[in-house]
Amino acid sequence: MTRVRVRFSKLGKIRFTSHRDVARIWERTLRKAKIEVSYSEGFSPRPKLSFGLALSNGYESFAEYLEIELAADDELTPEGTEKIKEQLNATLPVGLEVQAIAVASRKDESLQQAVRSCTWRFDIDDLDISGAQDWVDSVLGAEEIVVERERKGKVVVEDLRQQILFIQVVEATDHGVRLLAELGTQPRALRPTEFLAVSDPPLKARYVCRMNQWMLQGDERVEPLSVNAGPAPFATLADVTRRESTNVRTNGRACSDGPHQPGVI
Repeated sequence: MTRVRVRFSKLGKIRFTSHRDVARIWERTLRKAKIEVSYSEGFSPRPKLSFGLALSNGYESFAEYLEIELAADDELTPEGTEKIKEQLNATLPVGLEVQAIAVASRKDESLQQAVRSCTWRFDIDDLDISGAQDWVDSVLGAEEIVVERERKGKVVVEDLRQQILFIQVVEATDHGVRLLAELGTQPRALRPTEFLAVSDPPLKARYVCRMNQWMLQGDERVEPLSVNAGPAPFATLADVTRRESTNVRTNGRACSDGPHQPGVI
C-alpha cells in the first residue's frame, strides 16, 4: 500500500464547516474522483485517512494536511501524484483545494504527533498599532502566563507562556491590527482563542487563519510536506518574519529556560 500526504487550503465560506464534516467531504471526494483507497477491516470498513490537527470552525487555513492510504502498491511517480491532485481538485467543493501531494513514509510519525507548532494570522478590531505592541511586549516579557481550566471535572493549572513561541504586530487594518503568532502544539495545541484570552480585557479576533504547520527534523524546523512539492504559500514569508524577530523560542519546542531566546530558527 502507498501512503500519500496531501496539503490543502480551506478558504471562504467553507471555513464554517466542522472538522468532522470536512472528513466526510474527503471520503465522498475520493469516491467521486474514483481514487482507490484502502479500507479498514471489520463490520463497518472505513477508508484509511489520517487527518492532522483539527481546525476550529470559522478559521481559514493555507496549510491543512491529510494522509491517504492508496489501495495500489505501485511506486507513485511525480506525474502520478499530479494526476491525483487534478482529480481531487476537479471534485472538491469550492473553498477546499489541494496544493501539493507527496509520497509519505510508513515510518513517519502521525501528523498529530509530528506537528510541533502552527503559525497563525489574527485580525483584531478596535486596537491600534501602539496598543497591540504594548500587549505583545507584555506577553513576551512575562516569565509565565498561568491559567486554570476545567478538564473532566478537575481544575488544571497550565503555563501558556511555554506555548507562545513568537508574536509580531504586522500592520494596521481598516478595523484594527493584524498579528502573526506561532503557537506550540505539544503536549497539547494552544488554541488561538486561549492565546487571545490572556489579554485583560480578552481580545477577540475578527479573522483567524492558519498559515503554516511545522515539524522538527533534528534541530531544523520543516513543513510536513516539503518533498519536491514546494512550500506552503506563506511559508517563506512566515520564516523571514520569524528570523527578523528577536523574540523567538526555539524550533517549536516548549522552552523552560527563560522567556526569551533570541533569533533561533
